[in-house]
Amino acid sequence: MPILMTILQRLLYAALLLIAVLVLNFSMMNLAPGDVADTIAASMGGADAELMAQIRAEYGLDQPFFVQLGSYIGRVLTFDLGYSYFYNQPVTKLIFERLPATLLLVIVAQVLAIVIGVLLGVYSARNPNGFANYFVTLFALFGYAAPVFWTGILLLIAFSLKIPLFPVAGMMDVTVEGGWFIRALDIAHHMVLPVITLGSIFLALYSRLCRAAMLEVLGSDYIRTAKAKGLSPRSVTLKHALKNALPPVITLAGLQFSAVISGAVLVETVFSWPGLGQLALTSILARDTPTILGILFFSALVVIVGNLLTDLALRAVDPRVRGRE
Repeated sequence: MPILMTILQRLLYAALLLIAVLVLNFSMMNLAPGDVADTIAASMGGADAELMAQIRAEYGLDQPFFVQLGSYIGRVLTFDLGYSYFYNQPVTKLIFERLPATLLLVIVAQVLAIVIGVLLGVYSARNPNGFANYFVTLFALFGYAAPVFWTGILLLIAFSLKIPLFPVAGMMDVTVEGGWFIRALDIAHHMVLPVITLGSIFLALYSRLCRAAMLEVLGSDYIRTAKAKGLSPRSVTLKHALKNALPPVITLAGLQFSAVISGAVLVETVFSWPGLGQLALTSILARDTPTILGILFFSALVVIVGNLLTDLALRAVDPRVRGRE
């Protein structure tokens, strides 16, 4: 029963936060100079005042701000995100077409960054004076300092142009024929460089944090007691030390989820990955307000769901969190 109440409480907070994000996004777009009517008129080569007024009336731009805001929130609650005049399609359809590619890239990069980062951190903590410790430290500094787009461009030059091991752009090769396994291998081949680029900065963070947490836990009294009982080093590390060192990593993973989404926009632009990042860039250049608002809404939704899952994972891993509820 406590877990059910916790989930319901988190869902209530998530709903309130999502509504606040909707209000903020709509307000910021409303404050920006120009509107949909200006962009449509520019694409038509110009329009007189009467036609501009007609376009604004058609899109509801002639209504007071709070009327527009209420209408927008009401539509979003029914998952009606409007109509893209640039793509001439419903925004919901556009987003659902691009969302799987972005989620695939983000989830794979995040999972690999956490797993490899934790392994590097554990190995480094067990060998604090060895080569692995210095490697993790230098790698963390480089990975955190390097901009995502710069890392992506270097990887493209190195492994797509100089050494053509991986594709330059796209998510799949349309000329590839075969069953689902062949197509999955082709997608995985295209994902290598984008995943490395997106995961590099977060891999550095997780490895450094896990190393620090493991060093603190390995120096605690109950670890010395476990060693005195004759437990194997592997059992001490995995069953006792790692379990207590994971909560900070899980917390950071949840906090960094928004950064992963924003980083995906840059990565998708560099590698022409057909996800929400590419769609967002095109929509911004075209001033396609409904599509921009829809992408912002879904990005916020993904981040909020990610943080909710992080809270539940932290509750499952750390008994102290359950004890405080």
